[in-house]
Parts: sequence; C-alpha cells; structure tokens
Amino acid sequence: MDELNGRMIACQILITGLIARVANNSPDPLRFLTDFRDEIRAVVKGVNIAGMDNTDRVRQVAQRTVDELFSLMKPPSVD
Repeated sequence: MDELNGRMIACQILITGLIARVANNSPDPLRFLTDFRDEIRAVVKGVNIAGMDNTDRVRQVAQRTVDELFSLMKPPSVD
C-alpha cells in the first residue's frame, strides 16, 4: 500500500507540474487554471464508478484531491 501511495503522490506532483507549465505558457494563466480546475471537477462529478457500495465517498475523496492539486499552485508573481 505504501508503494501505491508513493506512486500516486508522484503522479500528482507530475500532473501539477504539467498543468503549471501549460498555465505559464498561457496568455492568462489564472483563468486557464480556473477553467481547467472546473473542467476536472465536472469530470470527477460525472464519472461512472462501478463495483462499489459507497460511490459518494470515492467521489468526495477525488474532489478533495483535485482541490489539493490546484491549491498547490499560486498565481504567477508580478516580478
């Protein structure tokens, strides 16, 4: 389980870096991040989770994970 958690954290870091890189190349990085976050949240909200009794719990954890990923990113500095 620890190996799986480590791999998931590594994936989250990789995805966060990729999103930040694309946002930095965008003319309006903050708007890009906001729009992208909203799209990801909509996907998590609508994805079909099969084979589980409590899909609401899984969905809530997924939503929190998305929120955590985007909370790691700050608006670009003005410097």
